[in-house]
Amino acid sequence: MVIRDRNFLLSKTQYTRKNSYIIEKCYICVTFGKINRGDIRVPLFFTMNFKAEVSELVDATLKKMSHLFLIDLTTSADKSIKIVLDGDPEVHLEDCMKFSRSIEHQLDPEKHDFAIEVSSAGVGNPLKQKRQFFKNIGRQLEVEAIGEKPISGVLVEATENQIALEWKQREPKPIGKGKITVTKKKTFSYESINRAKVII
Repeated sequence: MVIRDRNFLLSKTQYTRKNSYIIEKCYICVTFGKINRGDIRVPLFFTMNFKAEVSELVDATLKKMSHLFLIDLTTSADKSIKIVLDGDPEVHLEDCMKFSRSIEHQLDPEKHDFAIEVSSAGVGNPLKQKRQFFKNIGRQLEVEAIGEKPISGVLVEATENQIALEWKQREPKPIGKGKITVTKKKTFSYESINRAKVII
């Protein structure tokens, strides 16, 4: 074993923690990360394995609760789990509680000392998933494309590839003086969107 700059290498080594983790037949560079337990340092692959385990449980729970979908999942070095959900048409408190219990009951407390927080995506938070755009057709959105100023309008279309906003604005008459109200429409590919949110 070589220890250097808070990293170590394992080669064809069996590393066991409560008979849970086995590493062999490869070289693995592991970075140590601190957790809030005195001077204890835990190899980063423990955190990575924990996140992978939680991610699998989240995916399995989402299949059972198909009206929900994942917005964000984070795990920290001290094994704090934060899950943000959205749903069709919305997420209720009971959904968050049921989802939390499902994950909690499948994690071994003897192996993991963890805390879990499940919440719903706020209405004014940025839209991150296509499914969020689908459910918000007909609502007022503010969309900022990369390198452009934000545009506010009604979401009139949402497909697998793009969205479309429609809005009205006053413009000078083509002929003569004065202004007229015209309807504008603009499409945005999902890749071009820097930020989008529902206007409350």
